[in-house]
Amino acid sequence: MKTIPLGNLRLGAPGTLFFIAGPCVIESESHALGIAEQLAGIFARLGQPFIFKASYDKANRSSLHSFRGRA
Repeated sequence: MKTIPLGNLRLGAPGTLFFIAGPCVIESESHALGIAEQLAGIFARLGQPFIFKASYDKANRSSLHSFRGRA
């Protein structure tokens, strides 16, 4: 398996586990930062690395009138 260096992580290295977590769509800057801070605290307590991921435009909604995010 190929490993990918990302900061001090080696994604895909044998015996490693990491998480990708975050909201499906960003509602505001404070929303994204608040969730990122909470997740950072949780994963720090667990001793597990994580990557914060969120979309600024969620185009694949089932309704044209659904919230798509903040661009």
